[in-house]
Amino acid sequence: MTGELSVLVVEDEPLSLDELVHLLHGVPGVGQVASAPDAMSALKLLRDREFDAAFLDIGMPGLDGMELAAVLSRLARPPAVVFVTASQAHAVDAFGIGAVDYLLKPASAGRVRQALDRVRRACAAPATPGAPAGAPPEPAGDLAVLKVESAGRTRFVRREQVRFVEAHGDHVRLDTRDGRFLVRMPLSTLERSWSRAGFLRVHRSYLLALRAVEDLRTDAVGQLVAHTAGGDVPVSRRHARHLKEQLFAAAREGRAGGMRR
Repeated sequence: MTGELSVLVVEDEPLSLDELVHLLHGVPGVGQVASAPDAMSALKLLRDREFDAAFLDIGMPGLDGMELAAVLSRLARPPAVVFVTASQAHAVDAFGIGAVDYLLKPASAGRVRQALDRVRRACAAPATPGAPAGAPPEPAGDLAVLKVESAGRTRFVRREQVRFVEAHGDHVRLDTRDGRFLVRMPLSTLERSWSRAGFLRVHRSYLLALRAVEDLRTDAVGQLVAHTAGGDVPVSRRHARHLKEQLFAAAREGRAGGMRR
């Protein structure tokens, strides 16, 4: 990316929209700033032009900011996504889908400049077409969707639905909001593919989505576990420090949402 940044702002609150557009215009290196009051209006703008960055509110009527970001990720040249919202509740999920920053309202001029610096770094990095802006390139054999055969039925499980993965011999068991599903493949294959999408090996038998961690606990026998909505995931001693570092880094940068500290 060379030259000035082009930015799209999607915000349904007029005062918040005007303030953010004003802040963006005040940052050196920012050129065009377009705005939209909702996701559908934003998509109409995107039919005719490309943007380097999209600053998205999350809590919008109709298609919300998270859903809009998922749509943007499928563009041939997706913009780097920055969420601007009043709550930290979605921060971990936001980074899980490739956002480059997460700003809390009211955003300051300094935080907006910092977010744009991250946008510039994301635009400068090599990117895979269709991958979320700001996310590392996906490895070959993305495995973003897994086919599951069960009781004569075929269904497809998306990676973002998975909270954790447990090894079961030559299969893995996927824990999702809709249930648990067995897939025939080694855990190491998913680890290689999903490590760039916010999944961390925390035990020889478990792969964990960082966005799914609500808190860390010690069980009755002194074992560290990561608590998720799908249950507790054991964390081995060799992986405990790295997990804590990743979660603390998210908290320092304002990316920690559901995890209670």
